[in-house]
Amino acid sequence: MNPVFEVAALFVQDDGCYTGLENVDCWPESRDARNYSGPYPVIAHPPCQLWGPMAAVNYSRWGGDHNRPGNDDGCFAAALHAVITYGGVIEHPKASRAYQAYGLAKPVGIGWQRSGLHSWVCEVWQSAYGHLANKATWLYYCGTRAPFELNWARPKGSHQIGFQDQRGKARNKPTISGKKASATPVDFRDALIELARGSYI
Repeated sequence: MNPVFEVAALFVQDDGCYTGLENVDCWPESRDARNYSGPYPVIAHPPCQLWGPMAAVNYSRWGGDHNRPGNDDGCFAAALHAVITYGGVIEHPKASRAYQAYGLAKPVGIGWQRSGLHSWVCEVWQSAYGHLANKATWLYYCGTRAPFELNWARPKGSHQIGFQDQRGKARNKPTISGKKASATPVDFRDALIELARGSYI
């Protein structure tokens, strides 16, 4: 019996929080989400390492085309195409330079802001959904139905992601990295799934 999918989760971990959900068609690295061709609305988590502020620093330090800022082998472009074509939502870190590169509006303030006839953007903190760090996140949503309101609270996380604060130990929190840092909280995952399901593009 074939599974009955409602949404597709693109660029996700093989053993991540979407694994095992009966209504979600998972596309981890082994399936190459750049090849997704529908028909379900999507939740897309394209790789972000080459779109952040440290990408230029690393490229200057180490060089190599694989470190060139924005050189993600077309992952963000594929995610954007899927969301525009089939509906759904892209999740990327706050201040992602992919937004400027692809002409997307940058979120300002709190709440959804319309960025096109069928598109909206927002900033949401994953700490509001249980992440240990603030993990400020930008969402780009496409759908013929307006997105529902998210949890716009911005609680300070107990941990931080990445480098220690250079202003002194008093400014620092315990640091998390790897899977703990990149993991999507279950409550946030569920909100993203509902956004995609309700997009009806």
